[in-house]
Amino acid sequence: MVRDFQVAGPDNASFYAGILVSTFSLAEALTGMFWGGLSDRIGRKPVLISGCFGTLLSLLLVGFAPNFWVALFGRALGGALNGNIGVIQTIVGELVKRPEHEPRAYAVMPFVWSIGTIMGPAIGGLLVKPAEGFPSLFSRDGLFGKFPYLLPNLVCSVLLLCSIILSWLLLNETHPDMQPQVAPDDLDRCSADRPLLIAAQATANAGTNLHIESYGTFDQVRLHEDEHWAVRADFSNPESTSQKHSIFTWRQSMLILALAIFTYHSMTYDHLLPIFLQDRNFSDISAFSASVFRFPGGVGLSTQTVGLIMSTDGLIALVIQIFIFPLLAERLGVWKLFIIVTVLHPLAYLMVPFLVFLSSRYVMFGIYTCLVVRNILSIVAFPVLLILIKQASPSDLVMGKINGLAASTGALARTLAPPIAGYLYSAGARIELTALAWWSSAFIALVGAVQVCFIEQKKHVSVTIKPHAHCRYTSDISPVKDEVVHIIVTDTDSDRDDNA
Repeated sequence: MVRDFQVAGPDNASFYAGILVSTFSLAEALTGMFWGGLSDRIGRKPVLISGCFGTLLSLLLVGFAPNFWVALFGRALGGALNGNIGVIQTIVGELVKRPEHEPRAYAVMPFVWSIGTIMGPAIGGLLVKPAEGFPSLFSRDGLFGKFPYLLPNLVCSVLLLCSIILSWLLLNETHPDMQPQVAPDDLDRCSADRPLLIAAQATANAGTNLHIESYGTFDQVRLHEDEHWAVRADFSNPESTSQKHSIFTWRQSMLILALAIFTYHSMTYDHLLPIFLQDRNFSDISAFSASVFRFPGGVGLSTQTVGLIMSTDGLIALVIQIFIFPLLAERLGVWKLFIIVTVLHPLAYLMVPFLVFLSSRYVMFGIYTCLVVRNILSIVAFPVLLILIKQASPSDLVMGKINGLAASTGALARTLAPPIAGYLYSAGARIELTALAWWSSAFIALVGAVQVCFIEQKKHVSVTIKPHAHCRYTSDISPVKDEVVHIIVTDTDSDRDDNA
């Protein structure tokens, strides 16, 4: 597209293409928190639909763009009007009521994203310049001959319009303060056939420790942080004296920073991999003869082979999202899984440069080994971070703003990663050290691993719920243990006298 617009020479086309790609992420970074905060005030559904309309308008502007600058404006407008990443994360969090379902729910977003990365390039590559690809259907003097990039953008616009219509008709508002209220008359019509409370699974797990990392098992369990209460001498209702929580706590901020660090080095991997796989291979080097500081060139594969590898990479990601991630989350718990993948992430970048030392017989095995390791770590890290950010939220009423900030920082990382990684790879290639870019990303991942030490695991009071008496209608005759409740009482009057 940049070459067709003739905005620069062939040597500078990649630079302007990078600007065109990064503009969307930069505009999204500047407005993501605004759209998230707006969804806290007016609801998730209208913001989501308006974001889809903004993307639709951006697609049409790019498709009808007569020059580079109109296309650049269309990309910037699409990023500014689309805050849907944070809003969708909020909707997913509000739809999931049972914590044990969170891993599978949050795996849906990267799953759909992987499908999009497979279908998007296919639609663009097939339908771009239709007058040349399908001359019997599209005339060179017609609309699609004048605007060769209109057809793929038009197809995507139609798909997006269908998404808008389905969202308008089928998507329910998920904001906690905008749910339909139960009328008093409905309470009088409750019966055994239509109970007021859901009785399913009420005693499915009679003894459950809510403090363990395998989640709770009760519907709508809400664990609050410690609060201080003052009780009047006349036994009137207590009033909470806890200070109002800040929207962005230390733990919340550290988790969002962790998401930004992960997004940055993950984006550098996606940017560097096809370049490294296609870069010239120097077959006269070996792991034994080469210096530790000499990594000239890349693997030297053809464009078709790299395209096949990237498509297979998408399939590997889908398998991990569907099967491996939910299993790991169930066995290890979200927090332990986050620690493991964050600490191991630098390995995914350290191992890639050594592919240049492999013979042609083993190079494909080495490439797919690197892809499997990387996908397991990255596919697991993203939804785990989203779950932790949700759990660290001080209130459901500000989830939109929090996820908006998370989306903004992620978009900023996606804006900075490609040009920095590309510059480091070019600089490394000039000194026969293409590993420089990979090891720089490994260093950033190592910074993320160190940053974990500054993230406090959210601690709740350990609450164990046991049945008060054995149910006479069940055959279980397990002995009933005494229930112990620990209560800490603060003498506020004595504290007041001491302070005086």
